Amino acid sequence: MQIEFTHKQSAHCENGVVSNLMRHNGFEVSEPMVFGIGSGLLFCYIPFLKVNHAPVVTYRAMPGFIFNRFAKRVGIKIKREKFSNPESAKARLDENLKKNNPVGLQVGVYNLLYFPDEYRFHFNAHNLVVYGKENDNYLISDPVMEQVTTLTEKQLEKVRFAKGAFAPKGHIYYPTAFPEKLELKSAIIKGIKQTCREMTAPFPIVGTNGIKTISKLIRKWPKKKGAKVANHYLGQIVRMQEEIGTGGGGFRYIYAAFLQEASQILENEKLNELSKEMTQIGDDWRDFAVNASRIYKNRSAQDDAYNKVADQLEAIANSEAAFFKKLKKAI
Repeated sequence: MQIEFTHKQSAHCENGVVSNLMRHNGFEVSEPMVFGIGSGLLFCYIPFLKVNHAPVVTYRAMPGFIFNRFAKRVGIKIKREKFSNPESAKARLDENLKKNNPVGLQVGVYNLLYFPDEYRFHFNAHNLVVYGKENDNYLISDPVMEQVTTLTEKQLEKVRFAKGAFAPKGHIYYPTAFPEKLELKSAIIKGIKQTCREMTAPFPIVGTNGIKTISKLIRKWPKKKGAKVANHYLGQIVRMQEEIGTGGGGFRYIYAAFLQEASQILENEKLNELSKEMTQIGDDWRDFAVNASRIYKNRSAQDDAYNKVADQLEAIANSEAAFFKKLKKAI
């Protein structure tokens, strides 16, 4: 039981799943376009939610939001289900595969055996496609991997019912209806407007204000938390940025690609100029990650190293605040 499905590697799992499912159903939509229309770009500091014993820092919309927003804005209908037991979840998956319908799944990363050990930790918001089954092996298209792979029934059950924050509970999703043609122009504008609203929101933990809050906290952590905890918290920021779901720098590059593509569809050259500016901001995020990693790996030779990376983040926050004001004006 194998569906004819084209696997294409992507930078981020949810964008890649959506783009690949769209292509399977006859619509060529790039990963950046999915991300931009789905208002995937976000920054949020969530101090009351811990992952790996450190506060959550997220650079993206909540799991599932990108596909929901994308679908609504381009006129697609999708179905989502969660399950209280593995038997029901497996039955629904097998039912879809028998109907030649590849599906997206939300899973935990820790027990994905095809991931390198350094990427396997307790994170439950990863996405992949199941496109078939041979004997007891499910055929897996994980968009962040170069090649397709397989998981046994037990292995897939384990990641579908991983415990902890964002527990997937067998979460399955797939498109069910499509328009004759995707209306991208209005969808792009709606996607940009929401991202601008969220990134300039007047709340201390969201958007550019959230980046400033993290910058202030980094300055306090060494004295308030001690070197060990401060290093762990700083490492969490970088891990969420560079390893979990593409993160800060990578998402800026994807958003830059979206703006470049959107500039052609909307015939708006200003978006192409802003695309280049966002690429530079992505570079700034990567520079921050390099310097921060030197600190928590005890390799930084700089005096006052925490304040220096905090300065970098503050500068990024100011750059993004100015950027999203210009982007809002451009559309």
